[in-house]
Amino acid sequence: MSNRDSIVPLKMLLFCFHGANTIIVSFLPLYLQYKGLSGKEIGWVLAIGPMAAIVSQPFWGFMSDKYQTVKRILIICLIGLLISSSIFLQMTTVPLLLTLGAIFFFFSAPIGALGDSLSQRRADHLGISFGTIRTWGSIGFATSSLLVGEFLSAVGIQYLVWPYLLLGTAALVVCLKLTDVKIDAGKIQLSDVKRLFSSRPFFIFLVLIMFITISHRANDSFIGIYISQLGGSESLIGIAWFVGVASEALVFALAGRWFKKFHPLIFIIGAGFLYTIRWFFYSFVDDPIFIVALQFLHGLTFGVFYLSAFQYVTRLIPRVLQSTGHLVFVSVFFGLSGIIGSLLGGSLIDSMGGGYLYLFMGFLALVGTILLTIYHVLPFGK
Repeated sequence: MSNRDSIVPLKMLLFCFHGANTIIVSFLPLYLQYKGLSGKEIGWVLAIGPMAAIVSQPFWGFMSDKYQTVKRILIICLIGLLISSSIFLQMTTVPLLLTLGAIFFFFSAPIGALGDSLSQRRADHLGISFGTIRTWGSIGFATSSLLVGEFLSAVGIQYLVWPYLLLGTAALVVCLKLTDVKIDAGKIQLSDVKRLFSSRPFFIFLVLIMFITISHRANDSFIGIYISQLGGSESLIGIAWFVGVASEALVFALAGRWFKKFHPLIFIIGAGFLYTIRWFFYSFVDDPIFIVALQFLHGLTFGVFYLSAFQYVTRLIPRVLQSTGHLVFVSVFFGLSGIIGSLLGGSLIDSMGGGYLYLFMGFLALVGTILLTIYHVLPFGK
């Protein structure tokens, strides 16, 4: 098997997992609504995901570094995902949904980040672009958003569990074929993790990006509601997601051609500036079709920002703690920022409407971009 053939299972893992994940991101709220939950109850169930991620992502990252394997940890998490999701998605009462949801997200939340961490290691090992591997996750997300949406429209939202289990099982099967990347650096201990948080550049960077990632996660939660407020249909929401993720996949695929030309922080700051423009544009539109048209900016914002930040974090963390560092970064990006973005965004969209929410997000992204620019010119931001 050639080196390039050896990453096919990894690409397929990302395709299948992110394909499954779009079912949770895009359709779980509708599924819970079908189960009879109120908006507030749905919010609590959805908040369990980022709450569990804050604990589970660093935990599984540490276990991956401790035992020098990403593959085996992925297999454990995927088995846990399949068992817990088959039970979680059958529950109808809020206490059971919250309990089983916490278990489900404990296993599912780290899989994407572990896949990205292994992709980064394999890309470095083979001398290829991380983005050329990671783009398959975006392709899976985009493909699933269309196909599963059509399937559920035809048969009903109540059958959501079946495409999820199908894609989850496919992810487990291809995971068994993965090629692991081991680092000969000895076993690590829990005390070694202190090295991550004693790194001032790493800690400060995580704090500063939250100004931008909170705005990103608020958009994830409320873009569908905002399009609906502007008069858009469910199908238009699906098209908006597809356009955004398709542009993200394109950015990841072409990253190798432009990424190494400048310092990662240059791209992070540029993406932050585009986030600011994007949210300000969203706040002033009065026709939902303009939101769809502007969704191509998702690739130039999230695609560039996430790829560049992931690469920069890889520079900052010790090689032996790569999985732990990557998952701490992802737990801040999607976990902590997700909780703040959902709670803050929910309050703003209820009290002032979607336009004011996006205006606030624009100012938040602007502050983060300015602070990251200052960080870059300081000695430890080089």
